[in-house]
Amino acid sequence: MESDISKTPLTIKLAAPRGFCAGVDRAIQIVETAIAKYGTPVYVRHEIVHNKHVVNSLREKGAVFVEELDEIPEEHNDRPVVFSAHGVPKYVPENARNRNIFYIDATCPLVTKVHKEAERYYDEGKIIILIGHKGHPEVVGTMGQLPDGAVILVEDINDVGSIVVEDENNIAYCTQTTLSVDDTGEIVNALIKRFPNIHGPRKEDICYATTNRQAAVKAMAGDIDALMVIGAPNSSNSRRLVEVGIKHGCDKAMLIQNAGEIDMGWMQGITCIGLTAGASAPEILVKEVIDKLSHHFDVTVENVVEVEENVVFNLPRVLRDQADAYVE
Repeated sequence: MESDISKTPLTIKLAAPRGFCAGVDRAIQIVETAIAKYGTPVYVRHEIVHNKHVVNSLREKGAVFVEELDEIPEEHNDRPVVFSAHGVPKYVPENARNRNIFYIDATCPLVTKVHKEAERYYDEGKIIILIGHKGHPEVVGTMGQLPDGAVILVEDINDVGSIVVEDENNIAYCTQTTLSVDDTGEIVNALIKRFPNIHGPRKEDICYATTNRQAAVKAMAGDIDALMVIGAPNSSNSRRLVEVGIKHGCDKAMLIQNAGEIDMGWMQGITCIGLTAGASAPEILVKEVIDKLSHHFDVTVENVVEVEENVVFNLPRVLRDQADAYVE
């Protein structure tokens, strides 16, 4: 067995906050509580959050994941269906009601806020610009709150110049909640420069958790040799953490789903690494990464605390009594 004496020293700067946000924690609790209250199976439309570990854990408890409601057998119309934290287009709950399916909406309240903003702008007759990534479930859900063609999607600053609208004085914008704070700020500034009378949200749409996790990475980026982000490839907020690290002075950054994906060859020459996790990644994955690195290096862990988080979102009313019993 390898002795500690032969190991190369490695400092791990552990970002805080990291991992689960309040919206993700709430969504997972919704599925677990629905299983406890209604038994199995409980169906979930789309991944409840973008993390295989979480999805597999819920699957083992009795959750059945589908992409569309028509995958649910007719004989299971009486089973609950949970909508994912990313939000869904309006046709999804409409289809559920048409089939008399009981559904529970686990959409993050901060995503719901963006939905309501978009609907308010639409009701006011404004042209709506959505800053976000095409095809992401949250963007699909937000655009799906309104009729086809009501929303112009802007993915990067280069898209701003190609926007064509009939009335440049009657425009409003909103954003996906999991974007890069810096990149989104640049896009918003470009929109304001081109459309000086554009309306924006009273409070920024990028969620507190995305902002805080990016701030923690920025705080350490100039002091580390490399950055390791735990998260899924389809997790927008996790991918943004990699980009933020590189943009703010860290030359090497990688996204991994779990400890098994660590490339030890990539670790050559690294004496100080930053470690964080996207908002859908559970803390157990962080522990497993530290354990694996400790097997190969003489590890010292330093906490880099940017801000303390204490946000909690209530469960839907239909589940609250069961949740109290579940805790007891």
